[in-house]
Amino acid sequence: MSIIINIDVVMAQRKMRSKDLAEKIGITTANLSILKTGKAKAIRFSTLEKICKALDCQPGDILVFEKD
Repeated sequence: MSIIINIDVVMAQRKMRSKDLAEKIGITTANLSILKTGKAKAIRFSTLEKICKALDCQPGDILVFEKD
């Protein structure tokens, strides 16, 4: 089971830099990088909500499930 994180894809579509997104949602660029690379073990719903608001997207645009 794999959860694919597409934050960087949505960011590119919106022409938003990591630094700008991190500032908008109130996390460090290092923590955003961990999310973007899929190394995070979890994400808070409140953080996911902030990301979706900042990028004007749905959670399904960012998180994708793929079977192994």
